[in-house]
Amino acid sequence: MPKITYQDKNGNSKTVEVETGLTVMEGAIQNDVPGIDADCGGSMACATCHVYVEEKWLNKIPKPEEAEVDMIDMAHEPKKNSRLSCQLTVTEELDGLIVTTPEKQS
Repeated sequence: MPKITYQDKNGNSKTVEVETGLTVMEGAIQNDVPGIDADCGGSMACATCHVYVEEKWLNKIPKPEEAEVDMIDMAHEPKKNSRLSCQLTVTEELDGLIVTTPEKQS
């Protein structure tokens, strides 16, 4: 199973194995990763699963769709590498992915 590393703003991290086909958000929820609230359960109706994707991974994940970009605009401190973790499906190619949670969720 691919390993995903979740970091907080202070550099504390937790690396977990996430089953392929699940989302990065689901992996966080199933493994009690702090900092990802996922209030809407992954239906892209909030921005509480907002993460910053490490730059080197941006070309390995699909580009965000317009609806995700609109939702990210409502996230706390969006950046060019912001993504909603509910929209990132885990594949073998994402083994080693590193995401950082923002200071707080919206």
